Amino acid sequence: MIRQYELVERVKAYDPTADEGALNRAYVFSLKAHGAQIRASGDPYFSHPLEVAGILTALKLDCDTIVTALLHDTVEDTLASLDEIENHFGSPVARLVDGVTKLSQIELQSDHTKQAENFRKFVLAMSKDIRVLLVKLADRLHNMRTLLFIENADKRRRIAHETMDIYAPLAERIGLQTIKDELEDLAFAEINPDARNSVLTRLDFLRNESGDIVPRILTALREMLTGHRLRVDVEGREKRLYSIWRKMETKNIAFEQLSDIVAFRVIVESPEDCYRALGHVHRSYPMVPGRFKDFISTPKPNGYRSLHTSVMGPERQRIEIQIRTREMHEEAELGVAAHWAFKQVEAGSDGKQYRWLRELLDILDTAAGPEEFLEHTKLEMFRDQVFCFTPHGDLINLPRGATTVDFAYAVHSDVGDTCVGAKINGRMVPLRTRLSNGDQVEIIRSTVPAPSPTWEGFLATGKARASVRRFIRSKQRKEYAALGRSIAEKAFREENETFALPVIEQALPRLKLKTVEETFVALGQGNLTSQELSDACFPTRRRPGVASRALSLMRGRSGATKAGDAAIPIRGLMPGMAVHLADCCSPLPGDRIVGIVATGIGVTVHTIDCDTLVSFGDTPERWLDLSWDKVDSDSPMHVGRLSLIVANETGSLAELATAIAKCKGNITNFKITSRSADFFELLVDVEVEDARHLTDIMATLRALPCVSNVDRARG
Repeated sequence: MIRQYELVERVKAYDPTADEGALNRAYVFSLKAHGAQIRASGDPYFSHPLEVAGILTALKLDCDTIVTALLHDTVEDTLASLDEIENHFGSPVARLVDGVTKLSQIELQSDHTKQAENFRKFVLAMSKDIRVLLVKLADRLHNMRTLLFIENADKRRRIAHETMDIYAPLAERIGLQTIKDELEDLAFAEINPDARNSVLTRLDFLRNESGDIVPRILTALREMLTGHRLRVDVEGREKRLYSIWRKMETKNIAFEQLSDIVAFRVIVESPEDCYRALGHVHRSYPMVPGRFKDFISTPKPNGYRSLHTSVMGPERQRIEIQIRTREMHEEAELGVAAHWAFKQVEAGSDGKQYRWLRELLDILDTAAGPEEFLEHTKLEMFRDQVFCFTPHGDLINLPRGATTVDFAYAVHSDVGDTCVGAKINGRMVPLRTRLSNGDQVEIIRSTVPAPSPTWEGFLATGKARASVRRFIRSKQRKEYAALGRSIAEKAFREENETFALPVIEQALPRLKLKTVEETFVALGQGNLTSQELSDACFPTRRRPGVASRALSLMRGRSGATKAGDAAIPIRGLMPGMAVHLADCCSPLPGDRIVGIVATGIGVTVHTIDCDTLVSFGDTPERWLDLSWDKVDSDSPMHVGRLSLIVANETGSLAELATAIAKCKGNITNFKITSRSADFFELLVDVEVEDARHLTDIMATLRALPCVSNVDRARG
């Protein structure tokens, strides 16, 4: 265990201005607060905050962070209060301790929702001061080092998974490579010990086989570079076990095929020397194609800078070489901790390397709940990167597998919401196209925001998914409210009353709702019926039951009556939101229609002659009289399904497609259901404006010599 004077000396060694008194007071305060508490390992509990402080001194962090490390468990695990800490150590330390304390329960929660909620609080805390994250990572690192002392195997495994899923990626995002590597290896040992032992065995065998080849390669590289008058330090470091195993898994290669088990680092004096050294390496040894990466001109999101190349090096060994300056090396090892002037770091959250943190906050604002936030956050953090450019040359970092829509949302939320098309390197591409390194992407926008719910199936970034879901929720609520208002207006007409919001406001207590808008949304969702609204607004009246109204709609199936003028128009309500077009009859504008209300879903639209309506005969309260409003040029296209019998002749399908195109129809789906020597039976889905448009297409098709029969298909 570190002694008190040793801790102070460590801090004073890199920060002579550190407050020695505060460090001593924090040491004593934590020692007394934890008292006789014992850890699972049998050590005094105070050894834990002391080790956490020791880890942070190795990162050369400021005095307030070291004090926070000593105190980080006192509020949660002892009788000490946040007010006491503020009185003894000041408000900055108290805020840091509070930020770390908010996450202290995350390891103890088995409930996924609670874990997600705690992680949400964590993001808020670290967005205010990144040092909260540094203390928490050091805390997790020491807990992982002592994980073997926890007797409960399930708890050990859960903590290891949590470390791998959340804390290691966070460490990587702020550039703490050494902590990230150790966290992954410790978690790997718990999660998959067999795989780890297998890699370790093969690594030991390789060491015995290769003997002193690594020192010989180091010597050859150093002599070659110094011979070109470069001042360099050359070192070799073996890859971590988890890094080796992950590369074998992701690239599906054997251990023997790995070329970079040992990475050779060349440390030079300036960025210019990096490129000079690279030139000499490539002139001296054959380069492995496709293995060069320049992270100096395009740094990683966490600020990492270095040149990477693979060559057939000394003794014909395929090796990876990393070339960087001393400053770049420190940043690569310590990340954000390499800049411990934290006033700059807090303001630095506006810098490029902290863009990911701003995006997490954007997701926090748009996510419906903590579990959705955690899902999107994992998408945002846990992926390799690709680097793409805007038409103006701005660099955009995205996770591997990102699409043009992800790119649009990375530029700005408004760009994503109005995205309707994209060009990659000057060529039009589908929105779901995945991006590659170096792509230049141009987003084509509309004037009206209209993200599609189908985008969620191919989006790769949490920010994009959260934004699409936010838009859909907002749009869906507006659709429900619009539909609900129409239902309410119709209910008033049936009561021979003028529609008036004050009347609904007076009925709110009886409806057990808070606002008129909530009433409209409940009507649109089907959680409230028009009958219940009428009963609440006009409680003293007697009125015919809903069965008689449903009966009038059923009569319309035989043509005895027509849909009344009071039917609710549904134009302008986007299918898939509050209104759903039934698959069983595929209604089109111009068809006689009726709505069936489903609780929590909205209204499903059927044609008046749909056979499915028979199954709703016992629930007349769910029926709704609907009509199509006027169709104009802005109305969305609808899909009609045709059943055809076509002669099996050369050119038949071409004639069919040409005829549909001439009628301004668009084939969206096509299926051959039966075939013989003479005829094909087909199902064809066609985009049309309304029922009349589909009828015109059918008439045109019937005139074709190759078409034996054509009918409108149901279902």
